[in-house]
Amino acid sequence: MISLGFHDPDLPPYRCVVLGRRRILDLPLIAWLTVVWVLLWGNLSWANVLNGVLVAVVLCLVFPLPVVDLRLRLHPLGIARLAVCLLADMYSSGVKVARQMFDSRPYRAAVLAVPLRCRSDLMLTATAVAVSNVPDGSVVEVRRSNATLFVHILEADDPEAADRARRSVWRMEELIVRAFGDHEEIDRVRAAPRPGGGGR
Repeated sequence: MISLGFHDPDLPPYRCVVLGRRRILDLPLIAWLTVVWVLLWGNLSWANVLNGVLVAVVLCLVFPLPVVDLRLRLHPLGIARLAVCLLADMYSSGVKVARQMFDSRPYRAAVLAVPLRCRSDLMLTATAVAVSNVPDGSVVEVRRSNATLFVHILEADDPEAADRARRSVWRMEELIVRAFGDHEEIDRVRAAPRPGGGGR
């Protein structure tokens, strides 16, 4: 018997129950394990993908995990928009960093506190990872208590650099939430970002 989490109010979404109610398959976990399997083999083929799914299902059945609702929701349009923006940001920021390496003038660095609107640990972590993946940004600290990222920036002597950095982090936060957040988090990022948060 298989029951999907979409139709079972006792289950978080993207889970299904097999073998009565003794085993729960976490579909996002299976997808992630399949990606890891394909990456380990280094060859994207139907055989590797199917073998990865099979191995992931067996692992989830043999080593079951407790049910934890991460409040993860998949929004295909938001995921596509996030992927495009991440690639564009990585390219433009990479060019900017390369230009700074060959520039002889000194740069004054600073650490900027950027308060976020989202509150879930998943969205906070995903935003920090996405910001750190862009060459021009580096998260040096995440303060969970007040949902604040501390971002290392160059060109701190430019009065507009801090504002640009904050807007960039808030934009990435909104993209992340619109790709993976629930309705409550999406409502939060519709509001204007909180002012404040100085450098240090």
